[in-house]
Amino acid sequence: MGDSLTAGYGLPHEQGFTTILQQAIDKAGLDAQVLDAGVSGDTSTGALARLDWALGDNPDAAIVELGGNDGLRGQPPAQMEHNIAAILDHLQARHIPVLLSGMVAPPNMGAEYGHAFAAVFEHLSHRPGLLYDPFFLQGVATHEDLEQADHIHPDAAGVRIIVARLMPQVRALIAEARRK
Repeated sequence: MGDSLTAGYGLPHEQGFTTILQQAIDKAGLDAQVLDAGVSGDTSTGALARLDWALGDNPDAAIVELGGNDGLRGQPPAQMEHNIAAILDHLQARHIPVLLSGMVAPPNMGAEYGHAFAAVFEHLSHRPGLLYDPFFLQGVATHEDLEQADHIHPDAAGVRIIVARLMPQVRALIAEARRK
């Protein structure tokens, strides 16, 4: 569940995050199917509103990647925390293991906003049973050779880097889903 980063904005379907993640899962010999619940432009508010729709296929586990659009729109970090916490609560109530991938606020929002934004993910990362990745775009953001022309979204090479970096946690997520 996520925004344009998960939905593969600006990339052909075969180069998007969920497709490349599925290929990596298949290559690793893991028996798991990736369901794409990414919506370009989505904020944490929108994701919370569509959560029941996203859970319609009864997933066994979830990757939650949100916050980028909240930051771009200057949404209050406390509101984002409330929304993501509600999503995590709902998933936990359904016994769905979660990998939460954090986000960093755009630097043009200022240091105070950036610290408050980072504190949201730091706080949420301490939830029991949650797998946590601090920054979805780690290793890709600010590397122009791994970004699309908008300098926000990863290009195909950037997506492959993100997937490779997340795979150890995705393995752990799949293992956790099988234990339940």
